[in-house]
Amino acid sequence: MRLCFVVEEQYRNDGMPVEVIRRLTSWGHQVDVLRPAGSLFCLTEALRCAAHDAWVLKTVSGGPGLTLLEAAAVGGVTTVNDVRSIRGVRDKVLAAAIGRAHGLPLPPTYAAARPELLAEIPESMYPIVVKPADGSSGRAVHLVTSRGRLTETAAELAGEGMLIAQPYVPNSGVDIKVYGVGGELYATERRSPLHPDHAVPERLVRLPDEVAALAARAGAAYGLDLFGVDVVLGPDGPVIVDVNDFPSFRQVPDAAARVARAVLELAARGSRAAETAEPARVRVPEQRETSQAAVSPSGSSVPPAPQAAPAASPSRSGSDQVLTAVGRTV
Repeated sequence: MRLCFVVEEQYRNDGMPVEVIRRLTSWGHQVDVLRPAGSLFCLTEALRCAAHDAWVLKTVSGGPGLTLLEAAAVGGVTTVNDVRSIRGVRDKVLAAAIGRAHGLPLPPTYAAARPELLAEIPESMYPIVVKPADGSSGRAVHLVTSRGRLTETAAELAGEGMLIAQPYVPNSGVDIKVYGVGGELYATERRSPLHPDHAVPERLVRLPDEVAALAARAGAAYGLDLFGVDVVLGPDGPVIVDVNDFPSFRQVPDAAARVARAVLELAARGSRAAETAEPARVRVPEQRETSQAAVSPSGSSVPPAPQAAPAASPSRSGSDQVLTAVGRTV
C-alpha cells in the first residue's frame, strides 16, 4: 500500500507516528510524509492523481493538517480516522454536543467566545474546568474554584478563541485513559492534569467492565477507529472528560505494530462512516498492571505483519514531487 502521513512539527520525532511509519515501511509499504506547516502543497495535483490508498493525520488540534485531510477526503481519499469524526472531537463544543446526543455521561458544558463571558455561569456550578475548545495535550486547562478567581484565569485565556467550561467532577486525582486500536481496548492510569501534586506513575491497568463499555460506546458515537477516551470515576460513576483521535497509545503493548496494522486494515476497507449507529466491536485483551511508565508487559504477542502487495513503479507525478520535496519518511 501507499500511505500519506500528515505530521506537524510537534510530532516530528514522536513515537506516534514515527515508529508506526517505520513498522509500515519494514513490512514493505510505501509511506510519504506531508508536513503542513513547512511545505507548499499542490492541492490540485494531489486530488487529480489520488496516488495514496489512505491519508493518516497526526497533528495538533488547531494546526493546518486537518484542513488538508478534509481536502483529500473531498477528493475521495480514505482518511484515518474518518475526517468527519476527527472534526467532531477536535472541536470540544461539537464533541460535547455529539456526546450528549448519544447519551454519554459528560459534565454540563458551557461555551463562550470570550473568557469574560464565563462570569455568567451560576455560582452553584463551581468549581469549573475551563479549556480552549481546540485544545489538546492538556494545554491551557484551568480549574477555577470560584467566580472570584475567574478574572485571573480570563487573563491567561485571552486569545485562545472559543472556550468551554464544565463543572468539576470530584475524583481521586487519577484519570483513566482508555485507548482503542484494532478493535481492542487498553487502559492506563495516570495523574490528572488538574492535580499536578498527586504522585501517580502512569501504568497499564485492568479495564473495569463499566469503563470498557463506556469507551466502546464513545468510539461508536464519535465514529472513531483509533481513539483515546479520558474518564474520571466520579461520585455517580464514570464520566467522560475528553475524547481524542490518534492518541499517544502510551503503555499499550506493541503499540506501533498494533496501530500500523489497524491503519492498513482501515485503508483497505475505508474508515467506518462517522454517522454509523452500530456500536464498535471491541474486546479487552488480558492485561496485567505495570508499576512504571513506558514499561510494556513482557511476552505480549505482536499481530503478524501484513504483507505488502507488489507495488508498481510509481510515476513521478506532480503529487509525488510535492511529497518528495517534503521528505520521504524513514
